[in-house]
Amino acid sequence: MPLSFLVINGPNLNLLGTRQPEIYGADTLEDVERLCRDTAKTVGGSADCFQSNHEGEIIDRIQAARGTHDALIANMGGYSHTSVAIRDAISSIEIPLWEVHVSNIHAREPFRHHSYLSGIARGMICGCGILGYKLAILAATDALGGKK
Repeated sequence: MPLSFLVINGPNLNLLGTRQPEIYGADTLEDVERLCRDTAKTVGGSADCFQSNHEGEIIDRIQAARGTHDALIANMGGYSHTSVAIRDAISSIEIPLWEVHVSNIHAREPFRHHSYLSGIARGMICGCGILGYKLAILAATDALGGKK
Protein backbone atom coordinates (compact mmCIF):
# COMPACT_ATOMS: atom_id res chain seq x y z
CA MET A 1 0.00 0.00 0.00
CA PRO A 2 1.46 3.44 -0.90
CA LEU A 3 2.43 5.95 1.74
CA SER A 4 0.12 8.88 2.42
CA PHE A 5 1.64 12.20 3.49
CA LEU A 6 -0.25 15.03 5.13
CA VAL A 7 1.50 18.34 4.45
CA ILE A 8 0.37 21.17 6.72
CA ASN A 9 1.43 24.77 6.35
CA GLY A 10 0.61 27.25 9.07
CA PRO A 11 0.05 30.98 9.26
CA ASN A 12 1.36 33.34 6.60
CA LEU A 13 2.64 30.55 4.37
CA ASN A 14 -0.15 31.46 1.95
CA LEU A 15 1.97 34.58 1.33
CA LEU A 16 5.05 32.68 0.12
CA GLY A 17 6.50 34.35 -2.95
CA THR A 18 5.38 37.82 -1.87
CA ARG A 19 6.21 37.97 1.85
CA GLN A 20 9.83 38.91 2.51
CA PRO A 21 11.25 37.15 -0.58
CA GLU A 22 14.76 37.96 0.65
CA ILE A 23 14.10 35.50 3.50
CA TYR A 24 11.56 33.08 2.07
CA GLY A 25 12.36 33.16 -1.66
CA ALA A 26 10.13 33.60 -4.69
CA ASP A 27 8.38 30.21 -4.59
CA THR A 28 4.67 30.26 -3.80
CA LEU A 29 2.49 27.97 -1.70
CA GLU A 30 1.21 26.49 -4.96
CA ASP A 31 4.84 25.64 -5.84
CA VAL A 32 5.25 23.96 -2.44
CA GLU A 33 2.09 21.91 -2.86
CA ARG A 34 3.01 20.86 -6.42
CA LEU A 35 6.49 19.84 -5.23
CA CYS A 36 5.01 17.78 -2.40
CA ARG A 37 2.48 16.00 -4.63
CA ASP A 38 5.12 15.33 -7.31
CA THR A 39 7.66 14.06 -4.76
CA ALA A 40 5.10 11.80 -3.11
CA LYS A 41 4.16 10.43 -6.51
CA THR A 42 7.82 9.62 -7.32
CA VAL A 43 7.96 7.40 -4.23
CA GLY A 44 4.65 5.78 -5.09
CA GLY A 45 2.62 7.73 -2.55
CA SER A 46 0.30 10.69 -2.29
CA ALA A 47 0.34 14.05 -0.53
CA ASP A 48 -2.67 15.83 0.91
CA CYS A 49 -1.84 19.53 1.36
CA PHE A 50 -3.51 21.94 3.79
CA GLN A 51 -2.81 25.53 4.86
CA SER A 52 -4.49 27.66 7.46
CA ASN A 53 -3.83 30.84 9.39
CA HIS A 54 -6.04 29.56 12.22
CA GLU A 55 -4.68 27.40 15.03
CA GLY A 56 -7.97 25.61 15.68
CA GLU A 57 -8.36 24.64 12.01
CA ILE A 58 -4.82 23.25 12.01
CA ILE A 59 -5.53 21.23 15.16
CA ASP A 60 -8.77 19.87 13.66
CA ARG A 61 -6.88 18.79 10.50
CA ILE A 62 -4.14 17.13 12.56
CA GLN A 63 -6.68 15.20 14.62
CA ALA A 64 -8.51 14.08 11.46
CA ALA A 65 -5.27 12.57 10.12
CA ARG A 66 -5.23 9.65 12.57
CA GLY A 67 -5.63 6.40 10.67
CA THR A 68 -5.61 8.24 7.34
CA HIS A 69 -2.00 9.31 6.79
CA ASP A 70 1.38 7.67 7.40
CA ALA A 71 3.51 10.78 7.91
CA LEU A 72 3.05 14.44 8.73
CA ILE A 73 5.21 17.03 6.98
CA ALA A 74 4.61 20.33 8.75
CA ASN A 75 5.72 23.93 8.53
CA MET A 76 3.75 25.57 11.30
CA GLY A 77 5.33 28.97 10.70
CA GLY A 78 5.09 31.17 13.80
CA TYR A 79 3.07 28.50 15.63
CA SER A 80 6.25 26.41 15.79
CA HIS A 81 7.55 28.84 18.38
CA THR A 82 4.33 29.41 20.32
CA SER A 83 1.80 26.59 20.16
CA VAL A 84 1.79 23.91 22.81
CA ALA A 85 -1.73 23.03 21.57
CA ILE A 86 -0.43 22.05 18.11
CA ARG A 87 2.38 20.05 19.71
CA ASP A 88 -0.18 18.21 21.87
CA ALA A 89 -2.39 17.51 18.83
CA ILE A 90 0.54 16.04 16.89
CA SER A 91 1.60 13.94 19.89
CA SER A 92 -1.91 12.53 20.18
CA ILE A 93 -2.28 11.18 16.64
CA GLU A 94 0.64 8.73 16.62
CA ILE A 95 1.80 9.76 13.15
CA PRO A 96 5.51 10.60 12.75
CA LEU A 97 6.34 14.25 12.09
CA TRP A 98 8.98 15.82 9.91
CA GLU A 99 9.26 19.54 10.63
CA VAL A 100 10.13 21.95 7.81
CA HIS A 101 11.12 25.62 7.79
CA VAL A 102 11.89 27.47 4.55
CA SER A 103 14.37 29.79 6.27
CA ASN A 104 17.10 28.88 8.73
CA ILE A 105 15.33 29.60 12.01
CA HIS A 106 18.65 29.33 13.89
CA ALA A 107 20.14 32.24 11.93
CA ARG A 108 17.19 34.52 12.66
CA GLU A 109 15.77 36.30 15.70
CA PRO A 110 16.38 34.49 19.00
CA PHE A 111 12.68 33.79 19.58
CA ARG A 112 12.66 31.67 16.40
CA HIS A 113 15.48 29.40 17.62
CA HIS A 114 13.15 27.29 19.75
CA SER A 115 10.44 25.13 18.21
CA TYR A 116 7.89 23.31 20.33
CA LEU A 117 7.67 20.72 17.55
CA SER A 118 11.33 19.73 17.23
CA GLY A 119 11.23 17.64 20.40
CA ILE A 120 8.54 15.37 18.95
CA ALA A 121 9.71 15.38 15.32
CA ARG A 122 11.49 12.45 13.68
CA GLY A 123 13.44 15.02 11.69
CA MET A 124 13.72 18.75 11.09
CA ILE A 125 14.86 20.51 7.94
CA CYS A 126 15.42 24.26 7.84
CA GLY A 127 17.11 26.78 5.62
CA CYS A 128 16.80 24.81 2.37
CA GLY A 129 13.94 26.81 0.86
CA ILE A 130 11.04 24.75 -0.43
CA LEU A 131 13.46 21.91 -1.19
CA GLY A 132 13.06 21.12 2.52
CA TYR A 133 9.59 19.71 1.83
CA LYS A 134 10.97 17.30 -0.77
CA LEU A 135 13.76 16.27 1.58
CA ALA A 136 11.23 15.67 4.37
CA ILE A 137 9.07 13.43 2.16
CA LEU A 138 12.14 11.48 1.06
CA ALA A 139 13.35 11.14 4.67
CA ALA A 140 9.90 9.97 5.80
CA THR A 141 9.75 7.47 2.95
CA ASP A 142 13.15 6.08 3.93
CA ALA A 143 12.27 5.93 7.64
CA LEU A 144 8.95 4.23 6.97
CA GLY A 145 10.44 1.67 4.60
CA GLY A 146 8.96 3.01 1.39
CA LYS A 147 5.65 1.51 0.45
CA LYS A 148 3.72 -0.05 3.32
